[in-house]
Amino acid sequence: MCLVQERSDDFLRLKLNRPEQRNAMDEATVTALLDALSAEPSVPVLLGSTDPTIFSAGADLRVSDAERTRLSDLLYQCYAVMITRPGPVIAVASGAAVGGGAQLASAADLRISSSGARFRWVGPGHGLAVGAWILPALIGRSAAMDLLLTSRWLDAEEAHRLGFTTLADDPWAAAEQAVAHIASLVSDAVARIKAVTAMEGLLERLDAERTGNSSNWSGAV
Repeated sequence: MCLVQERSDDFLRLKLNRPEQRNAMDEATVTALLDALSAEPSVPVLLGSTDPTIFSAGADLRVSDAERTRLSDLLYQCYAVMITRPGPVIAVASGAAVGGGAQLASAADLRISSSGARFRWVGPGHGLAVGAWILPALIGRSAAMDLLLTSRWLDAEEAHRLGFTTLADDPWAAAEQAVAHIASLVSDAVARIKAVTAMEGLLERLDAERTGNSSNWSGAV
């Protein structure tokens, strides 16, 4: 099972489950994730991994070029659903998130990480833009350009300083506490907040990156 789903009364927990491939994502994984995010759009989602040492290594580079192209498109569909669905998405990271995995974390509404989390947006060396659509909005243009152009690792401490993530000894427990607080808000407040923060060209930037990467795809997301 590439995606483990655990439904509680108040939220849906989704765990990437390909530990032998370091949670590298193939079409089946992303399709399952997209379906789960879309099935109950108002339900809060906690997105993480069954393996605490890895969030996701990104797209599975062992698949064919044709599947890589489809996979890239599916991933961008997934990011769009994450930022537009009325229910919040909280990324729970306690290991490495690379490429498409770092994008999943970026597209979440909140990120809660352990001290062992780290993030890396790879792409420029392969002619791809990965994360350019959203990182400047999260951490500022200067810091985003540094990470995007160098493809260096962003460790949990620096990610916290930049405001990218919240640190917690037990990120799953912290995520559940966040969901409990969100549930206490006025019923449609979260949806309205998400709708406003998705304005000012965010979806247009996502589409521009998606289109550009589709035409320049060369094997790394």
